[in-house]
Amino acid sequence: MPRKKFTVEQAFEELDAIVEELEKEETSIDDALKLYTKGVKLVQKCQDSLDTIEKELIILDEKGESL
Repeated sequence: MPRKKFTVEQAFEELDAIVEELEKEETSIDDALKLYTKGVKLVQKCQDSLDTIEKELIILDEKGESL
């Protein structure tokens, strides 16, 4: 099965769901740790993606190209 393409928007939605789960009192410590770890990885992927986009925009700006 092909992997879904990563999007920042989908990651934000998933992060919102993780936060909701973490805020529930019935979430166990083990589950909370797993969710937190997953959230940290998602945030890092978002940061990497946004860094790439920022670099592309800087290059376009330096070349004087319009979006």
